[in-house]
Amino acid sequence: MTPDVTGFFDETTKSVSYLVADPQTGAAAIIDPVLDFDLATGATSTPNADRIADMVERRRFDVQWLLETHIHADHLSAGAYLKQRLGGNRAIGAGVRQVHTAFREAFALDPAGALGFDHLFEPEETFRIGGLAATALATPGHTPACISYLIGDAVFLGDTLFMPDCGTARADFPGGDAAMLYRSIRRILGLPEATRLFVGHDYPPVTRRPDWMTSVPDERAGNTHVHDGIDEAAFVAMRRARDATLELPRLFHPAVRFNLGGELPRG
Repeated sequence: MTPDVTGFFDETTKSVSYLVADPQTGAAAIIDPVLDFDLATGATSTPNADRIADMVERRRFDVQWLLETHIHADHLSAGAYLKQRLGGNRAIGAGVRQVHTAFREAFALDPAGALGFDHLFEPEETFRIGGLAATALATPGHTPACISYLIGDAVFLGDTLFMPDCGTARADFPGGDAAMLYRSIRRILGLPEATRLFVGHDYPPVTRRPDWMTSVPDERAGNTHVHDGIDEAAFVAMRRARDATLELPRLFHPAVRFNLGGELPRG
């Protein structure tokens, strides 16, 4: 149950997208694909998504799922574009309904409008990618819709947890909760030590190159925000103090609006 995993790093948003395939059947899923967006002009383009699609076509994979770990606030999703090009079902956690409600008035979203997803995963729902068993693990905290996908021996974390020297995601967006994030992280860190952990972003210091695979032991021993020995109260205090200093992501407004099925503003 070891999937073939390829990560695609976007330097502009520091996001990591994944192509996850069953090596036996060629069935595949794409996780958190990035749509390129020029904030000045409002124009979109597809270089990041095309890198993934080109590999799918070259390796003759059968894309069954286009998975989002949450509604992203720092990049636009290329899920709809890749569905059109490659097929597959777009999916996210059912908590997206709560996110839609939180932003509906601010972004003039249609209260009854479709979100553009083919499937909303309930917590702990199981599914398959070819012969690979997969589970949608509810890991709220960064947002209420956050899902980590356990696929074989790998977990795709979205923004729940980062590389050890980068710590953890903010929890101050609507519906976010630092205590809930702590509990979600401890759940991930309770998985078997051999579990591979794949993060949704990397913000590397100048001393290393971008990386996106870590491990349960490395996170428990060395995560700067949440290593073993840091309790919930200490984490919540740190996270709230840190979040109070952070500005909104540069693409926050167009990304959240677009990713929730709204219109894309044009420059």
